[in-house]
Amino acid sequence: MAEEHKTPDDQGKGGRILDWVYRNLAGPATVDNAVHGGSQEAREQWKRDLEKRKQWSREQRERKRAEREARRGR
Repeated sequence: MAEEHKTPDDQGKGGRILDWVYRNLAGPATVDNAVHGGSQEAREQWKRDLEKRKQWSREQRERKRAEREARRGR
């Protein structure tokens, strides 16, 4: 059988058992369906906030596009 060699990427990970322990017992918390965990009002506020952020991003892209076209002399 082939002997396992540790590569630089494997160093410090602790092997399969410690990997399992970290992922299942001590690892970072997961937040599934976080938006659905609050009240209806909180979900609606989150959706409004998200839409405002998207609108701001669209406006910034359009502003930058207009500046580029102005520099080109259009």
